[in-house]
Amino acid sequence: MAILLTKTDYILWRECKKNIWLKIHKPEVYDTQELSEFEKQIIETGNEVELVARKLFPKGFLVEGRSLEDQKTTQDLLVAKKEIIFQPIFVKDDFLAAVDILELNTDGSYNIYEVKSTTDVDKKNHYHDLAFQVNLLEKFDLEIKKASVIHLNSEYIRHGEIEINKLFHTEDVTEHVKEILWTVGQEMVFSLKYVVDEDEPRGQCDCVYKGRSNHCSTFKYSNPKVPAYGVHDISRIGASKARLQELIDVGIFELKDVPEETFNKLSAPQQNQIIAYVKDAILQDKLNIKRELDAIVFPLYFLDYETFPCAIPRFDGFSPYQQIPFQYSLYILDSFNGELKHFEFLFSKKEDPSLEFVKSLQKDIGENGTIVVWNKKFECKINEELGERLPDYKLFIEQANARVYDLMDIFGKQFYVHKDFKGKISIKNVLPVLVPSLSYKDLEIKEGGTASQRWNEIWLGNVSESEKENIIKNLKTYCGLDTYAMYAIWKHLYDTIN
Repeated sequence: MAILLTKTDYILWRECKKNIWLKIHKPEVYDTQELSEFEKQIIETGNEVELVARKLFPKGFLVEGRSLEDQKTTQDLLVAKKEIIFQPIFVKDDFLAAVDILELNTDGSYNIYEVKSTTDVDKKNHYHDLAFQVNLLEKFDLEIKKASVIHLNSEYIRHGEIEINKLFHTEDVTEHVKEILWTVGQEMVFSLKYVVDEDEPRGQCDCVYKGRSNHCSTFKYSNPKVPAYGVHDISRIGASKARLQELIDVGIFELKDVPEETFNKLSAPQQNQIIAYVKDAILQDKLNIKRELDAIVFPLYFLDYETFPCAIPRFDGFSPYQQIPFQYSLYILDSFNGELKHFEFLFSKKEDPSLEFVKSLQKDIGENGTIVVWNKKFECKINEELGERLPDYKLFIEQANARVYDLMDIFGKQFYVHKDFKGKISIKNVLPVLVPSLSYKDLEIKEGGTASQRWNEIWLGNVSESEKENIIKNLKTYCGLDTYAMYAIWKHLYDTIN
C-alpha cells in the first residue's frame, strides 16, 4: 500500500518505532486504546490555540484539507505570491507536512511558524518538527530563512480584551533547526524505510526502557513478557533510566526478581513498594501516623476543588492555563462522634466563578479547625490565585491556607504502604484499598480530567438543558465522593492507630 510519512508520524517514530509501524500496518492493534479525556482535551486545546494564533497574521489564506486538490491550491498560492498561508500542504517523495503558518518575505524567501499550545519550547520535539518541515519544503526549492515556534506566554495576564501580541510569544529557533537539519533529513529516510517495510519488526518496542506512564499505546502487544504490574511500575523508575535498563537487559520484569544489588540503589519509597508487594505486607508507622492525626484540630473540613485549565484566558486576571475553580465539595465534622455535614458549590453561569466561589467558601468554611485536602499544593495554589484576583478576600485566603493539612502526606512520607497502592498515592489508588466499599468505577465521571471537560461543555453551551442538568448531577456526585473519600480514609487511619 502507498504510505505517506507525516511529520506527526516521524515524531512518533522517534518516540517508539514499532508503535508507528503498528499504527500504519495494524490499526486494529493501535486503535484498541481509546483516547483519554486528557488526551482529547489536549487536541481540542491545540486546535483552539492555533485558531487564535492566526489572528497574529490577519491577511492569511487557509488551505482547509489534505487532498490532491488542496496540494494544488497550495502550489497556486505560492505562484500567486500570497504573503501568508495557513496550513499549506506539501507532499513529495512520500513525505507529507502541513505548515501551520507560511510567511513570504520581500526577497522571495519564507518564514515558517509552528503553533504550539505549550507555554514554552519543547526542545525534544519542536525543533525536530520544524526540521522535518524545512527538509520537505526545500524539496520544493523554497528557501526557508527563519523557523519559529509560536507558543503561549505564561506571564500574560488578561485585562479586558485579549491582546494577541502579548498572549503569544514567538521564539526564533532557526539556528537550533539548522543544527539538526541534516540529521533529521537522514532520520526521515530511515523512518520512511522502516514504516514501508511489510514485515513486522521483531522483538520488544522502544518503550520497554521507559516507566509505565510513558508507554506507547501498543506496548502490551509488543512486549507480551511484561506483566501488568512489575518493574515498570516502580515509583519514578522512569527518572532512573539506568536502573530500569539494567533490569530489562537481563530479562527481569517481575518485582520479586529484583536483585539485591539493584534494590539497594533504589530510593526508600521504591524499596518499600517492592517489600510490600513481595512480602504481601502492609508497612505501617503507627507512631508517626498518630503524630500526624493528633495535629489535626476539630472541626474538620474535608475539602476538594474541581477546576478547568483554560489555555486562552477567559476572564480578567487569568493567565494561560491558569485553573478556573468552578466547584467544591465540603464535608464538615465538628467532633469525632459528631454528625457529618455536607456542603457544595457548583458554578454553571457563563462568567467568572471566582467571586461567588470565594464568597460561598468563606460562608461554609468557618474560622477555626483543620481544612483537610488531598494534595495541598493544588488547593493552596488555587486559593493564592483567588487572593491575587480578589484582594478583598486575600486575608481570608491566607488564614484558610494556614489551616490546611494534606492527608496525602501520610502516604507520601511512607507511614502507610500497601502493596495494592502499586507505588502510587493518589486518592484513586488509596481509597479502594483502604475502603473497598467506596469506588469510582460506577460513576459517570470517574476522574478530574473528565469533570473538567464536562464543566467546559456546560460553559460553552454545547449541551441541552437536560444534558446540562445530568452533567451537574454527575459532577456533584464525583466531587462529593472525593471529599467523602478523605473522611473515610481519615477514619480508617484513626481506627488503625487505636
